[in-house]
Amino acid sequence: MASEFWDDDVADLLRVGTGFDLSAVDPSSTPGTTASKKAGQAELAASAQDLRELQERLFAQSRAGARERVLVVLQAMDAAGKGGIVNHVFAQLEPHGLQLTAFKSPTDEERNHDFLWRIAPRVPGPGVIGLFDRSHYEDVLIQRVRELAPADEIERRYGAITEFERGLVGDGVRIVKIMLHVSPEEQAQRLSDRLADPAKHWKYNPGDVDERQLWPEYMRAFQVAIERTNTPDAPWYVVPANSKWYARVAVQRLVIQALHSIDPQWPDADFDVAAEQARLAKTAGLRWP
Repeated sequence: MASEFWDDDVADLLRVGTGFDLSAVDPSSTPGTTASKKAGQAELAASAQDLRELQERLFAQSRAGARERVLVVLQAMDAAGKGGIVNHVFAQLEPHGLQLTAFKSPTDEERNHDFLWRIAPRVPGPGVIGLFDRSHYEDVLIQRVRELAPADEIERRYGAITEFERGLVGDGVRIVKIMLHVSPEEQAQRLSDRLADPAKHWKYNPGDVDERQLWPEYMRAFQVAIERTNTPDAPWYVVPANSKWYARVAVQRLVIQALHSIDPQWPDADFDVAAEQARLAKTAGLRWP
């Protein structure tokens, strides 16, 4: 779906295909547009109304029994811009039709169950747009890199994820899986900026540097996870994220296109509209006190 801002269908450009090679993706590129940052910010604002209307239609049709909903999965290295995506894209939506879940390290209770045990209850209900800030993919990324689970268990999880997502799709969930791809140089600059600003110290985690030292291992883990769980019904999109403005507008467009593919409709009234108009007219003289 092209626009004045987009030169081509950004979903087609960012969707993972056969022979995908993460190392060949330039984190500083802006696939689908040659526009400026200023134009990107304008596009983000201009498309917000379209996104909100689609969200409202999705929510409204669920009141009439429709099962469709959207689940956006955001995965990335630290400081890749997930928080900015939440604030600049999803904060534009109506809270009643949005469900945000930020998955942290599993609790002791969660560790006593299968890794998907804590994920399933957070899948959005009909009519809702759900956003996973990190997700079940942590269990084949950090757990693989840090060897927190045996290799055969990690291998089992790829299949379990694919089966889990297949079931969600069959129940009306449109899954949009996004990796925000940032370069190690850009991440270093963003972490440095946090350290330089006392107002951003709360965002800084010393553990980020420990994970950063394992960058090649994480990139290999992402490559394998994407290859093993990329399916026609639940595809991966890799979004270059060195330019924050591009990542935001690209994610917004991916969500809009997912909603357009559902094509939610306003439900028909389940009452006599004319009769209700007449009843309402009779109350026109009401006053208080």
